Amino acid sequence: MPRPKSSDRRAAIMSAATRVIAAQGLGAATATIAREAGVSNGSLFTYFDTKADLLNHLYLELKTEMGAAAVGGMPAGAAAREQLRHMWSGWLAWAAGHPEKRRALAQLQVSDEISEATHQAAARAMKGVAEIMEGIRAQGAMRDAPLMLVSSLMNALADATIDFVAADPDHAEAHGRAGFEALWRMVG
Repeated sequence: MPRPKSSDRRAAIMSAATRVIAAQGLGAATATIAREAGVSNGSLFTYFDTKADLLNHLYLELKTEMGAAAVGGMPAGAAAREQLRHMWSGWLAWAAGHPEKRRALAQLQVSDEISEATHQAAARAMKGVAEIMEGIRAQGAMRDAPLMLVSSLMNALADATIDFVAADPDHAEAHGRAGFEALWRMVG
């Protein structure tokens, strides 16, 4: 009879995968991830059928976490600008607080290993973010632009802002405000 899977061991694998991918890229060996997690390579494959399976689970977990950080505690009935500011602040705080997760997610987002089903599941996990963006986009200057274009522009602006915050933490608040104002002018 197989041993039951441990949620702690799975979490250790996911954490190790984040660190290793952030440091070494998507080509990192599963043996390295397993060693970093403190499990055997065979144990890793007890939790994930293939490396692609691990990458898909990690991508979905990181997107879900980032989305929850962006919309968590959203003030009910807030105006569009306040909703966007809340989402922006949550997103920046998550990325600044978890640089390894941000680096790993950036690599996973462009990986051919991430399946369409996982992309769709991530979109469902980010539904709150998408709804806010769609509502703002539909009323703003970019109402005729596709939502995916607006989301891509927002991601690029967030990445630039986060990079400035990381490089100049003494002025993090000012960089965050400037990035938000640029975003609001773009979509508001």
